[in-house]
This record gives sequence, structure tokens and C-alpha cells, in this order.
Amino acid sequence: MTELMTGGPLTAGTPEASEHLREILRWHFDPRTGSPFWLRKARDLDFDPLNDIHHIADLRRFPDVSGELRTVPVEDLVPEGHVDRFFEVFESGGTVGAPKRVVDSVSRTLNVDWVSTVLADHGFPAHGHWLHVGPTGPHVVGRTVKRLAELRGAMCFTLDFDPRWVKRLIGSGRTALADEYRDYLLDQVELVARSQDVKVLFITPPVLEALCARPALYERLASTVEGILWAGTSISPETLRQIEETFFPRAKVAAIYGNTIMGIAPQRPRAEGDEFPCVFRPFFPQSVVELVDPGTGEPVGYGERGQVRIHLLSRDMFLPNVLERDTAVRVRPAPGDTVDGLADVGPLRDADAPAVIEGVY
Repeated sequence: MTELMTGGPLTAGTPEASEHLREILRWHFDPRTGSPFWLRKARDLDFDPLNDIHHIADLRRFPDVSGELRTVPVEDLVPEGHVDRFFEVFESGGTVGAPKRVVDSVSRTLNVDWVSTVLADHGFPAHGHWLHVGPTGPHVVGRTVKRLAELRGAMCFTLDFDPRWVKRLIGSGRTALADEYRDYLLDQVELVARSQDVKVLFITPPVLEALCARPALYERLASTVEGILWAGTSISPETLRQIEETFFPRAKVAAIYGNTIMGIAPQRPRAEGDEFPCVFRPFFPQSVVELVDPGTGEPVGYGERGQVRIHLLSRDMFLPNVLERDTAVRVRPAPGDTVDGLADVGPLRDADAPAVIEGVY
């Protein structure tokens, strides 16, 4: 079997999705191919992953082990079947505590390559320089944006961007320093924009809004940019409308939602009758996203808000039943598709939920 089954979108209940799940379980729980991490975990489970897990819904029987990714030796995460591959290490943003680490060889490249086809559906330019105004290492988004540019034969400019530092400043009440850091980022953007013909801009909403308030910088980029890809923090519908219609009317604007564990869910092209301006579609079946009731853990209905639950099903990593700190509204699949969308993503607002600091990313 290939790393990810092809042939069109799949739903959680189809035989194809169940076969993908069984193949991933066979890979990760076979002593010849599984990782030391999961082979150890299997001994303490009260069920047999190879015989008792048949469908996506059965993955809820697994414990959420994502917290252990903060401390586990990364070599224990590498499947024995892939020991001859080069693995990279990526970290989460550390929004609610110490960062988690994942390993990856090719699975996220498959995800990014699919995202590129979605951007083509949005009408993103096929050529021209990209400017990445976002984190690079140790965050996977840096590699993601470079790969998207590479697929278009483009050069990708990057800049220094440390979101953890901004979150620390905001969390400790040093907002003036956080504002100064944002201005520092824009100074770096200006250095590139003065001499380079930037066609695609990857940026976060707070930095994009601040960019539009710098007349010379805004006018330069508004005259060259043909595509804007935004991510990292939430954005209001009104602000998004202003970006699309007033500030950058000649550019295609799209968003991506994702994180270190789930990968990338790009905004699907808007369909007639969409209630929300941005509806995100996960890279199914490698990334399975469920929206569940925080109290019962059961999936919510269409049009209802639920907490994000992720199952990562790739040969590089298996991470089931991960509850995220995000919530979203469950949206019906787009016409011709069979995979649910999610919209209006925001932080979980619950008395027991950890505090979330968005900062500039």
C-alpha cells in the first residue's frame, strides 16, 4: 500500500477508509515496522489494536498520548520500518504549555502537495516569488510554505519570526514590547518588498492588518501581490472582507487551518450558499478531524460547534484521539465531495481549558 490511498475523498464509514486505518494499524503495531513508542504503549492497552479496532469511531478507545510528545525521546517515535529514512523534528507552537514534538519523513509533503492543488483551484498564481511572514524552524509551517513555493517554481523569502516570544510578552502584560516586535517584523518585510517582486504573501492576520497601516509598504505590496495565504490566528468576517475587497482586490485570498499534529486543512473554494467565508477541509484519511461535544465526546451535528478531535493516520506517525484546544462549526461536504468541513475556528472557552494566547501567530 502507498503512504496514502488515492482516488478521491473518503468518508469515515467507507470500506476504503477502514482499510486505510487497518493498514496503518498493521504498520504501527507490528514489531518489525512499529515505533518503540507504540510497541511499548500496546502492552498497557486493554484492547488489541490489530483485532479490536475496525473503524474510525473505534479510535476513541485509545488514550490521548499527545502530552507525552513533550518529553519522549524523538528516536522512539520513528517506526522501525522507516529507520532508513531521514526524519525531521518539528515542534508545536507551545500555546498552552511546553511544545510537543513530532517526526516526519514524507507524510507532510504529501499533505502540502495536495494543498497546492487546492490553491490552484482558488486561482493562486502559478509563478512568482513568495514571502513567508511567519515562523520557520522549529515549526513545520516554514517547510510547508517553502514547499508550496517550490511546487510553483518560485523562490521563497523568509524572515525571523518567533511567535513564542510574542506570546510570552503578551502573557506577561508587556504589550508595548509585543507591538515593537510586530514593527520589527514589518521592517524586515519592507527590506524584501523594496527590491523584490513579491507575488504571494503568507502572513498572519494581525501582521497583515499592521502592514496595511504602513502606507508605503502597503502600496508597494498591493501593486505586486496576486495571492495572500493567511493562517495562525482567527480573523473577523468584516476584516476578511476588507482585505479581499478593499486592500487587496487584485489578489486571491485563502486561508489554511492546521497544527503540528494534524497537518494542513486548506480553505476549500467557496460554494454558492456557503454560510461561512472560510470552510476548511482536512487531508482525509491521513488527517481525520471530528467535531465533538466537549461534555460527551460524541460528534456534533451539522451547523453545531464542537471541540476539535484529531486522528493522525500516516506511516510516519500514528496519533489517535487527540483533543485540541480549538472549536469549530461542522459543515456539510462541498458539492461533489464527501468530507466534512469545519468553519469559524476559535479557542475552546471553558473553565477547565488552558489559557490561549494568540499573539501574532
